[in-house]
Amino acid sequence: MKKLAAIVLTLMLAISFAGIASAHVTVQPKEAPANSYQVFTVRVPTEKEAATTQVKVVIPQGVSVSRFEPKFDWSYEVEKGADGAIVSVTWKATGAGLSGTEFGDFRMSGKVAEDAKELVWKAYQTYADGEVVEWTGAPDADKPASVTTVTAAAGDAHGAAAADDESNEGRDPLTFSLAVAAMGLSVVAFAMSLRKRRS
Repeated sequence: MKKLAAIVLTLMLAISFAGIASAHVTVQPKEAPANSYQVFTVRVPTEKEAATTQVKVVIPQGVSVSRFEPKFDWSYEVEKGADGAIVSVTWKATGAGLSGTEFGDFRMSGKVAEDAKELVWKAYQTYADGEVVEWTGAPDADKPASVTTVTAAAGDAHGAAAADDESNEGRDPLTFSLAVAAMGLSVVAFAMSLRKRRS
């Protein structure tokens, strides 16, 4: 019985830590081939009572972003460098923004450079009360910048991007953790039922 209790506790802790990790501003995918076209998704959770009203993302060297998906109740502005390339994008809420129980996905597409090694996405999250949270730190910092690791180039950049986008569509670490936890709890329940029958 103690072993079963330990298993359940471990699963609950895994879910809790997954929830904490997913509270950061992140950019998906976490890996992308060099010289490939990708759709990048910026996931922004609100971590306080005040609503998130603005999100700025600095486009890292090693990727050229060219298009943005429209989002209801949000507008966006881009900043360009001297060469005409987009160096940052800022989404601004035209409505109430993202409340304390909400998150938002902001999507953009672009091409990863042939010589890129990693993409460090610095983000600035603005709340309705004026606070700006800077997601610009190292991976082990309290407010880390999201990082996309660049892997070896695939044979066909367009095909690789399409396949990667399909494989990542709807994939969420928290959802995966919950699914694993549910499977684990099912195994525990089954084991307990067998034990009752034997007794």
